[in-house]
Amino acid sequence: MSASANKKLMQDIFAAAADPDPAARDRALFTASLADDARWVVTGQYSWSRTFSGKQAILNDLHAYVRTRLADRTRTVAHRFVADGDVVVVEAKGDNVTPEGVRYDNDYCLVFRFEDGKIKEIREYCDSILTEKALGPFPQTSARAGG
Repeated sequence: MSASANKKLMQDIFAAAADPDPAARDRALFTASLADDARWVVTGQYSWSRTFSGKQAILNDLHAYVRTRLADRTRTVAHRFVADGDVVVVEAKGDNVTPEGVRYDNDYCLVFRFEDGKIKEIREYCDSILTEKALGPFPQTSARAGG
């Protein structure tokens, strides 16, 4: 896929998942676009920093856990997309609250790398202090997460 096609795909993914109406949010395009052997790298040196290897680890270990820490379905709103070759960089802002009523509106820089038309790697940069303050430390129980 071209850089512009990769960028358009990411714009479509974020638009579908960020609908203001939680019932209308759709993550199916993201799931379908994720390579089976994709990796999600949470950068930094805090409890969430690790590599989730494989589509199932990303969906079941990372995303499923995040959903348990947020009231309603999660929402991340993208406001900038930059594409170059097989990479799309997305700047985004969370619009979330925990079940305890703590706002979790993190700022993200997400770097998506494509291979054969699928998302092969995601590198996440965010405010690690806010993540641990609002969501708590990431549990050390995941067998599929490495790093």
